[in-house]
This record gives sequence, C-alpha cells and structure tokens, in this order.
Amino acid sequence: MFPCFKSVSNRHNGLDGEGEGGSMELKRRNHNAPLHLMILPGLILIIVYCYGPMLGFVIAFQKFVPAKGIFDSAWIGLGNFRYLLDMPETRQILFNTVFIAFMKIVAGLIVPITTALLLNEVRKEFIKRGIQTLIYLPHFLSWIILGGILIDILSPTSGILNQFLGLFGIEAIYFLGDNSWFRYVLVGTDTWKEFGFNTIVYLAALTSINPALYEAAIVDGANRWKQTLHITLPGMAPIIILLMTLSLGNVLNAGFDQVFNLYSPQVYETGDIIDTFVYRMGLVDAQYGVATAVGLFKSVISFLFISASYYLAYRFANYRIF
Repeated sequence: MFPCFKSVSNRHNGLDGEGEGGSMELKRRNHNAPLHLMILPGLILIIVYCYGPMLGFVIAFQKFVPAKGIFDSAWIGLGNFRYLLDMPETRQILFNTVFIAFMKIVAGLIVPITTALLLNEVRKEFIKRGIQTLIYLPHFLSWIILGGILIDILSPTSGILNQFLGLFGIEAIYFLGDNSWFRYVLVGTDTWKEFGFNTIVYLAALTSINPALYEAAIVDGANRWKQTLHITLPGMAPIIILLMTLSLGNVLNAGFDQVFNLYSPQVYETGDIIDTFVYRMGLVDAQYGVATAVGLFKSVISFLFISASYYLAYRFANYRIF
C-alpha cells in the first residue's frame, strides 16, 4: 500500500507544481502586459510609416503613371534598372555617394577620438564642461539653419572666410560652387556639426578605464603620451571598433539634408548623391519608376552593409542586438 500512496502523493505534487508554474507564468504575463501596451503605439507607427510604404516598391518594376495608379500601370520588369545603368551619370553619382560617406565616416571617427583625448587632459572641470557644451551645440541645429549660416560664411564676395584669406593676398574661393572644393566642404561641415556629440561617447568610454592602470604606469615612469598609447587607446578600442563597424551601414547615406541645402547645379558633378538624384528624378522630373528603382537599389545594398556591420560588431566587439 505504501508505494501506492507514494505514487499518488507524487502525482498530486506534480499537479501542484504544474499549477504553481502556470500561476507564475500568468503573473509574469500580467506584469509585462503594460509594457507591451506601451510598445503598441510605436509598433503601429512603424507598420504604417515604415512597412506600409514598402508596398510602393512595385513601382520600380512599372512604367508608373499616377493617373492609372499601381494596379493599372504597365509592368516593365527590370526596364527601369536597365535604364538606370545606361545613364551616363549613374556611376558618378554612386562614386560621389560612397566617397563622401566614407570620408565622413573616417573624419567622424578621428576627430571625436582626438577631441576626447584632449578634453581628458583638461583638469579644470568648468573649462572642460564649457568646451563640451560649445562643440556639441551645432548637433542640435538643423541643416536649414546651418546651410544659411555656411552660405554667408563661405560666400566668395562677402563671406568672412574669404575676407580673412584676402588679408594674405589669396583670391576668393567659391567653396560651394567649385567642384574641386565642394566634397571637402561637405565632409568638413558635417564633421564640425557632429563631432562634439560623438565625443561624448568616447568620453564615456574613458571613464570605464581603471585608474589603477595609470597609477602603475606613472610608477613605471610612463609619460602622458605613453599612457595614452598603451592604456587609453587600448581601453577605448572596443567602443571604437563597435562604432566603426556599425557606421558601415551608412556607406550609401551621404546626408541628403546637408547636400540639398548646400549644392547647386554647378557642383552636380561632384556633389550629387543617390538621395538628391532620387529627389530630382522622382519629384522634379516625375520619373517615379526610375526614382523608385534607385531607392530600391540603395535599400538592398544598405541592408547588406548593415547586416555585415552587425556581424562584424558581434565578431570583433561582442555586440549583439538580441
């Protein structure tokens, strides 16, 4: 009889355990329900404004006529893509986009890192905070405002920069209208706008370095340069690698807002990028199919770069999204 009672007792304990487990799971779900409801509005916005418009990609394979709509426009398959590849300016626009974006990525790594290292050497806290405030303030200004400011500063006739160069007998330079200068103006002004904000990330990385390492280096006779070379930079290496790999996803994003507010037909040769080209083809010239084909091409390539960047970030910096 006793084994029988024991078996019955075990079955009752198992049922009780299952009941307790189910109760705990129910409590956990009820506890997380408000969090899920908080996510719901953002999820709806993403579906409506990000995933919903993806249905319009079908225009890339049509000879789209707005009066006929998507369902009645003629289907031409890859015709828009072939037309795009046959256009003489396509390769130049692709080169401009990659070159400008790559230069921005490089400058966007070197300048903030250097600034963070220099600020780390400032001992007066109020001076350090004042400099930080001044350098990251441009980040919060739109390119509409900065575009007007830069046009005034870089003007060949009344711009303060050309007036300063004139003091040394240098002829006025048309920074925003000369193909040899325009790309570097884009890179320089974008770096000036964003480097202060990016510096904050590297300053935060500096705070995670163990101060005992510097104390040991001082005892061993290492000067500030050697401390920076052998302690500071290796300590910042993980965040540098992470941001460098994640920036690969922006290779085809050369900055539409900036270019659109600063460029002109005189610098289309060196300043025209994919986004501004799509804008002119789609909204100005009303070639909706070709513009959508360009946008789809960019989206696919960007997706591949982003996937590769996240893999590299996981491989070299142990960073993962999920």
